[in-house]
Amino acid sequence: MKKNNLFREARKFLAGGVDSPVRAFKAVGRDPVFMKKGEGKYIVAEDGRRFIDFCLSWGALILGHNNPAVRGAVTAAVRNGTSFGAPTQSETELARLIISCIPSIERIRFVNSGTEAVMSAVRLARGFTGRDVVIKFDGCYHGHSDGLLVSAGSGVAGLARSSSGGVPEDVVRNTVSLPFNDPGSLERVITRDHKKIACVLIEPVPANMGLVLPREGFLEKVRKLTARYGIVLIFDEVISGFRMGLSGAQGVFGITPDLTTLGKIIGGGLPVGAFGGRKEIMDHLSPDGDVYQAGTLSGNPLTMAAGIATVKRLKERRKDYARMEKLVGDFAGEWQKCAPYTINHAASMFAIFYTKRPVSNYTDACGQDKNEFRAHYRRCLDAGIYLPPATCETSFISVCHGAGDLEKILRSACRC
Repeated sequence: MKKNNLFREARKFLAGGVDSPVRAFKAVGRDPVFMKKGEGKYIVAEDGRRFIDFCLSWGALILGHNNPAVRGAVTAAVRNGTSFGAPTQSETELARLIISCIPSIERIRFVNSGTEAVMSAVRLARGFTGRDVVIKFDGCYHGHSDGLLVSAGSGVAGLARSSSGGVPEDVVRNTVSLPFNDPGSLERVITRDHKKIACVLIEPVPANMGLVLPREGFLEKVRKLTARYGIVLIFDEVISGFRMGLSGAQGVFGITPDLTTLGKIIGGGLPVGAFGGRKEIMDHLSPDGDVYQAGTLSGNPLTMAAGIATVKRLKERRKDYARMEKLVGDFAGEWQKCAPYTINHAASMFAIFYTKRPVSNYTDACGQDKNEFRAHYRRCLDAGIYLPPATCETSFISVCHGAGDLEKILRSACRC
């Protein structure tokens, strides 16, 4: 089959031709690139083109593609079987590694995706508190479970509206979405409705409306308010966990949530999710408590092997975090000197916004020039640079990337 017919063929059998919407390249205005293999910082398409990858499976591959230690661990594990549906020692080993890095997590449970992790953490928070209402923030994406597909628009407390077809309004009536970086709105809602609020769910560094940084004092205010009223604070660190450092964003900002959700990096490129936190709360989870959660493939031995290899490597070479942060910081500094678009960055992440205005919330992020994005993205693609194919996404680097790779974005994509 000709390579340019791959998407046409996929559309005959896959809904929309893809298994996740953003992969369809609709925002780019081209057919998606079908990938065949990856090695280090490179990803290779079915048609033979090689790209420097700044998407990295949406941030999961901090060690780069096809890392030898991860590949070796998975190969060794698969010789013993692919799934048992029973406890394995590898689950305990990865749990021990994660807990040694993130002090707020006293007990953990593995699931199969970030969506599943957040959905389960919210259920647990409701079971623990006996309350129903969930507060989230505009532009923070927490997976596609029904009750969290909400954005309140203006963000002030009011009737939540679903942002997806197939989600009844009754399902989201207990979800309130507020503006990120607006402590006043949060304080008003919590002061008024705290007896109904089970949890505040937040990406401490949102990376699903592009990358948005919390303003000074904002996360501290969130923690103070939730602690005052006995509301469970859930940090969604599916992206930032082990990306911003071994202890995640909570370690960087020095804030202790009650529950944390993880994913991406802890699976080493295989499907994974996890949620964990205070023992007092986690003890409410079945089989010890009355909050039910289960999964046939949870704690899959192949995923556990990949996760163990990844976390061990990160712990052994902690200096990689500082090196990646410097690379991105230097790149952002050069970008601000010569490029016409706004850039936000943190640790080994950056986001290009196709506007000249600062971006500190979802409304700002939505005010981008989509035509500028499309033109810029196509220049990048033609220059062998693979970025996330949508405006409100975040780019990542791995331990394999160097300064020259980021300079190619400046030279080839930005024409500086």
